[in-house]
Amino acid sequence: MPFHGVLPHRHHLFQPEPLHDIGVNDTHAWRLNPQHRHVYDKLQLALAQGLLAAPCGIDPLSMGINAATPLFVKPMTNLLGMSLDAQATTAGNLSMGQTQCAPGCFWGEYLVGDHTSTDCLVLAGKALWFAHTQGAAEKDQQRPIYWHIGVDLPHLEPTISDIIHTQLPGYTGLCNVEMIGGKVIEMHLRGSNGFFDFYGKHFVPAWVALVDKRLWQGLERIRTGYVYSLFGTARYFKPTQIYL
Repeated sequence: MPFHGVLPHRHHLFQPEPLHDIGVNDTHAWRLNPQHRHVYDKLQLALAQGLLAAPCGIDPLSMGINAATPLFVKPMTNLLGMSLDAQATTAGNLSMGQTQCAPGCFWGEYLVGDHTSTDCLVLAGKALWFAHTQGAAEKDQQRPIYWHIGVDLPHLEPTISDIIHTQLPGYTGLCNVEMIGGKVIEMHLRGSNGFFDFYGKHFVPAWVALVDKRLWQGLERIRTGYVYSLFGTARYFKPTQIYL
């Protein structure tokens, strides 16, 4: 059985092929993991962490939130990425209809702090390996203009391990946990495809052995480097660079 969703120019990275089906993008990962696809519901992830959040149609002022409180609006489920339909607002603007909150979206607390993305290899709901990436403080349309790969973030690992244990019992494979200020904003049943080049030649074989044989023998530390975004409308240019 092959990896599903690999771009043609990336096939060389995905060797050996697994015996079990593995999705490497969200559409295939959602399709292939019916027991765990609930983690794509970002509203439920927010509520599970005790964050203030509700579907569009619920007036935040009716929940006792001050009109000046910053909020963030985004789709409950979005497999297309790129911050589709996401926007910052306030509780008052949302209550008065000055910010569009479309069906299928929700509002939640506007989180501040470091934006991180962590790929995790998981065995039966237990996180075994972490590859941390931290986003730049500089943003373009709410997205970091570059990502620092291979960052040490041990203080986040207990929180990540706990939410994987809670939300993905029985899951074995690769998952991604995205956070802002130490709070989980998204989970994915796949990894960060564009960063796999940094993970070393033993990463994919270890991933395949984990899924096919439930076998884990550890992995070396990943290389550190920077990946710059090549989309957006910012009027500055930073060349793509990698530091190893």
